[in-house]
Amino acid sequence: MVVVKSKKVYNLAIEKILQLRSFVYKEKILKNIMKKRNSASFIFIMLGMLTAFGPFVTDMYLPSLPSMTGYFKTSVSMVQLGLTFSMFGMAFGQLLFGPLSDKYGRRKPLLIAMILFLISTFACVFAPNIEIFVVLRLIQGIGAAGGIVIARSVAADKFKGRNLTKAFAVVGAINGMAPVVAPITGGLLVEITGWKGIFAILFVWGIILTSVTSKFKESLSQTRRSKEKLSKTIKMFKNVLKNKEFVFYTLQIFFTMAILFSYISASPFIIQEHYKFSPVAFSLFFAANAAAIGTGAAISSRFKNYEKSLKTGSTGMIICSILLLCILAINGSIVFFEGLLFILCFMMGLTFPVTISFALNSAKKQSGTASAIIGASGFLAGSIVSPIVGLGNILISTGIAFTVSSISAAVFAFLVLKYRNLKI
Repeated sequence: MVVVKSKKVYNLAIEKILQLRSFVYKEKILKNIMKKRNSASFIFIMLGMLTAFGPFVTDMYLPSLPSMTGYFKTSVSMVQLGLTFSMFGMAFGQLLFGPLSDKYGRRKPLLIAMILFLISTFACVFAPNIEIFVVLRLIQGIGAAGGIVIARSVAADKFKGRNLTKAFAVVGAINGMAPVVAPITGGLLVEITGWKGIFAILFVWGIILTSVTSKFKESLSQTRRSKEKLSKTIKMFKNVLKNKEFVFYTLQIFFTMAILFSYISASPFIIQEHYKFSPVAFSLFFAANAAAIGTGAAISSRFKNYEKSLKTGSTGMIICSILLLCILAINGSIVFFEGLLFILCFMMGLTFPVTISFALNSAKKQSGTASAIIGASGFLAGSIVSPIVGLGNILISTGIAFTVSSISAAVFAFLVLKYRNLKI
C-alpha cells in the first residue's frame, strides 16, 4: 500500500512539474512575442513606414500636378494649394499630436491619426471640385502628421545618444526608399488610372500602417507621461523653445527643409514643362534624388564625428545651390541640373539624422513636443516656399530659394556647433 501511494505521489509530482514546465515555456513564448513587438527590427520597420508618410503624401502626388489642372478646370496655383495645404496640415498636425502623445502615450494618438488619414484619403477620390479637394488634403496632412511626429518620439523613447543618431540613420535609409517608390508609382498611375489611382494606393498604404501600428506596444510608460493639462500645452512649447541649442537645430532643419520643398514643388514643372520630360521620366529623376537623400542619411552614421557630417553637408549645400542658380539662370542642360540636384540631395541627407537626433537629445524630457516643433518647422517651411517658387520665372525663383535657404541652414548649423563647444 505504501509503495502504491508512493508511486501515485511520484506520478502526481511529475505531472505537476511537467505542467509547470509547460506553463513556464508558454510564458516565455508570450514574453518573446511581446518583446518582438517592440524589438529593434520591429521598431525600425514601423518607424521607417511611418516617417515615409511625408514622401508618400507629397511625392506620389507630384507627377499628377500638371494633369489635375485640366481635370478640375483650374489654374496651376490652385492645384499647388493642394500641396501647400497638405504640408500646412502636416505642420499643424505635429503640433497637435506631439503634446497629445506626451500626455496619453504614443499608441492611442497614433491610431486616431491613422483613422483620420484613411477617412480623408478616401474622400479625396470623390472630391467634386478643387476647393473641397484642398480642404481634404489639409485633413489628410493632419492625419499623416501623427505618424511622422510619433515615429520620432518612439525613437527617442527607445534609443539615446549615438544609438539615437544611428536609429535615425537607419530610419533615414529606410525612408529613402519611400521617395524612390512613391514618384515612380505615381507617374505610372497617372498614365494608367489618372490622379485618383494615386489616392487609392495611399488608402491601401494607410490600411497597412493601421494594421502595423495596432500591434505596437506602448513605448512611453505612465510615469514618464506629461502631467500637465492640455490647456497648458502652450507652456510646454515655451519650455522647449527656451532651449537655445534646440532652437538653433530647429532653424537649421527649417531652412534645409525649405531647400527640399522648393525642389519638390518646382521640379514637376521644371522637368515636365521646361525640359519636356514625361511624368514617368520625372518620377525616375525624382527617385534617383530621393535615393541620394537616403544614401546620405545612411553614410552620416559612419562619420566618427557626427559634427563633421553636419559641417560637410552644410558646406556642400551652399556650393550646389549657387551652381544650380547659375545653371537655371543660363537655361543649362538637364545633365548639369540633375547632376547638381543629386549631389544637393545627398548633402541634405548627411545633415538630417544628425540635426534631428541632436535636437531631440537636447530636449529629452519633452521629446513629443520637441518632435512636434521639429516636424512642424519643416512642413511650415514647405508651405511657405511652395507658392514662392511659382512666382515669376520658376527657374530663377527656384534657384534663389535654393541659395538663400542653404546659406541660412549653414549659418544655424555652424552657430549651434559653436554653441555646443562652448557648453562643453
